[in-house]
Amino acid sequence: MINQIQLMLETLQQLDQQLLLILNGLHTPFWDSFMWIVSAKLTWSPLYAALLFVLYRNFNIRATLFFLIVIVLTIVYADQICASVIRPFAERMRPSNPNNPLSEFVHILNGKRGGRYGFPSCHASNSFGLAFIIMLLLKQKTLTVFMLCWAALNSYSRIYLGVHYPGDLLAGMLVGLSGALLVYYLFRYCLRQRKLTELLQYNEPEKILKYTYIPIYTGIATTGIIAVYSAITLF
Repeated sequence: MINQIQLMLETLQQLDQQLLLILNGLHTPFWDSFMWIVSAKLTWSPLYAALLFVLYRNFNIRATLFFLIVIVLTIVYADQICASVIRPFAERMRPSNPNNPLSEFVHILNGKRGGRYGFPSCHASNSFGLAFIIMLLLKQKTLTVFMLCWAALNSYSRIYLGVHYPGDLLAGMLVGLSGALLVYYLFRYCLRQRKLTELLQYNEPEKILKYTYIPIYTGIATTGIIAVYSAITLF
């Protein structure tokens, strides 16, 4: 039984490596620039501001602040479970790490190799954690689809940069989902306390909230600007 599990894990690891090399190998000067910017932490600040605007315009200030606490707790959970709990235990070396024999076949940009360990991906856990908690809080289908696509793009950029295996991203996504569910149901429990509900003056969101198109357009515009800039740098 143990040998079968070990064989299965080795097979999955080989598939993970092969998929990494395929996806990481699809590089051109345009995508080098594009994915480098997509992966940067500050790139998506306008999107975050747009999400905050939606909360502020649809809920009172107290509820908005409480929503922010819920979102921050989700991301902190996702980030710390990956970085401080799972990574030290799993000790799976990044594909870009010079000590990893696979690194000589991995396309690296601007010498960026990340830290020593990369399983799970904090980028994926944080991105999907944000996408899932927005889905649970606002319950808006179009915004949810956009946020999940955004999280997928943000996560894929880490494969392109050679700092994560696809399996790292999948595990990170699951951590982000678990964080969103955990914090959301804690949020629901808190709302059952009458004093807190009265303080927040919070009602369940209606089927259609105002201004939910703004984060979508902001994200699309940001992606377009990145694409234009990446194209210009080719000349």
